[in-house]
Parts: sequence; structure tokens; C-alpha cells
Amino acid sequence: MFGVRWRYVFILLLALYSYVQIVVTESDSWFPDQDHTWLLLGNILVLSLGVWEGNRLLQKVLPRLATPLQDKVNPLLIHFTLSLIWVAILGTFTYYVLIPLAAPEVAISFKNFKLLIGFAFRINLFLHCVNAIFYYMNKTRQAQLEAEQLKKTTLEAQFASLRNQVNPHFLFNSLNTLTNLVRTDPDGAMRFIAELSKVYRYLLNHRDQKLVDLDTELSFIEAYLYLLRIRFRDTLNVHFAISDASKRAYIVPASLQIVVENAIKHNEVSLERPLSIKIYDNGNGHLMVWNNLQEKRIKEPSSGVGLENIQRRYRFLTEQEVKIEKEPNHFLVHLPLVKVG
Repeated sequence: MFGVRWRYVFILLLALYSYVQIVVTESDSWFPDQDHTWLLLGNILVLSLGVWEGNRLLQKVLPRLATPLQDKVNPLLIHFTLSLIWVAILGTFTYYVLIPLAAPEVAISFKNFKLLIGFAFRINLFLHCVNAIFYYMNKTRQAQLEAEQLKKTTLEAQFASLRNQVNPHFLFNSLNTLTNLVRTDPDGAMRFIAELSKVYRYLLNHRDQKLVDLDTELSFIEAYLYLLRIRFRDTLNVHFAISDASKRAYIVPASLQIVVENAIKHNEVSLERPLSIKIYDNGNGHLMVWNNLQEKRIKEPSSGVGLENIQRRYRFLTEQEVKIEKEPNHFLVHLPLVKVG
């Protein structure tokens, strides 16, 4: 507070206010000569300036001094205690040195000295009360900023953790498929490797992004589906029906892949019971992923990362919820399409 830019204006206003208050309450009678009004105003101005500037210097110097008390005592209390010493010195110097120099005819008395010192202490107390208000307001503001920063950092860390969970476990199945292709279809194996590299290139390039346009996600999902079709052949059918307008919207990276992977993981996929997946927009700001429900009798172990991961990631970015509908004959996931700009 003491180092504010317009402090000299405040010092002048404080001196004028104090002078008016003294005159109104007739406290100026301690001067034996009523003709020395200018001397009273000068004393008030000197004391106001001295008290303020002394405290400003203390406020600037104290943080640089390494003392055992700094970790145990409130810095405001240390500052105020030292300011009392400074005010006592300032008041003594003003009364016994400056006043005789400015007005030698004015009688010096200990009673008047006590009045002057008392006035200086009142100014000091007032300024320290205001300084304490500023101090704790700044502390509160700083604590709020730190809390917001901590909250932001925590959210970012949580979001990064969620992104890192998107590590498709289909890699092992893909490697098994590739092993078979190398033996039976070397050309097909080369194409398989190319599509597999596209999938992981996408995951690496977009792992730090919160959103990606749907058109880019669809290009990625085509490469991903190629790998699945090599593995499942005619037992997996995927159909798309998406408007150009929806393709310009945004979704969470790899969210579509997670939904498709979830459908394959929990449902039977065979010649007798082929799995159908339909991906389409509903015209109301959502991408729909539908599949016929034919749950496996023996369920695979699940980490719970899949759909919950998508739901939590969307909560960081939009108020729109990822909706999940499970009916006796089908399973449907609503992925919000986020508008950017």
C-alpha cells in the first residue's frame, strides 16, 4: 500500500484532512501563538510525509532481511513495531529540531511534544490499518488465483491422464493378424502395416489435442476399420451416413474409435451372428454410433476405461453429455458434435 503510484497526492490529502480535523476540534490551541497556522499545517505535512515514506522504506527493506522472526511472526506486526520506533524518532526530530528552526519564537514544552507524538502515532496507526486491509485483500486475491491455477493444473493433469488411457489394446490382436498375413499374404501384410501406421500416427499426432474435426477422425477410423475387416472379414459390417455440415464439427480425438472398439469387445462377432455398426448424425448436434446387441456369454475383463473415458473427457470441454442407450436388441451412443468458433 505504501508504494502506490499516487502516494504523494494521498499524503497531501491526508495532511489537509488532518489539519481541518484539528482546527475544527480546536486542537490547534497547543500552539502558544495562534498566528502560526502555517507552522501547524507544515508540521502535519512533514509528519504525514515522514510517516508514510518511512513505512514505505520499511516495507521495501523488510522482505530482504533474513531474520528468525519472519517465519514465526506476522510481517505486518514486525513492520508496525519498527514503524513505532521510526515515528518516535521522526516526532522528536520534528518538534525539537524543525520547529525551532522554522519558528524560534515558539515556546517548546514537553506537553506539546506529547501531543505532537500522539498525533504522529495516530497517523501511523491509521496508515497501518489501511495497509493491513490492502495486505489481506491481496493475500485473498493471490490465494484465489493460486486455487484457480491449481484447479486448472489438476484438470489438465486429469485430462492428460485420460488421454494417456487411449492406448488401444487391439494392438496385440493386430500383431497376431499381421503374423498370419506375413505367412499367407505378403502383399496384404504390407497394406496392413501401412494402415496400422496410419492409426498410430493419428493417435500420436492428436494425443495432445482436446478436439479434432470429425472429417479427420473419420479418415482415421477408416484406417482402423481396415484392420478390423482383415481380422473379422464378413462378420463385421459398418455403415456411414454423415452430412458435410457435421463433418466440419469437432469431437474428442479417438472417441469414435473407442466406441467401435467397445462394441466389438463386448459383442459376439461371427458368421452366424455378424455385428452391424451404423455411424450417422441425427441432425441435432450428435454423432450416433449404433450396433446390434449380441453380448458375449463369456465377457472379457474390462478396465472400465472405454466409454467412461469419453464421458469424462467431454465433461472437460462442453456441457453436452455423452448419452448411452442400451436396449434389448441394440446399443446406442450419442457423441456430441462441438461447434468451434
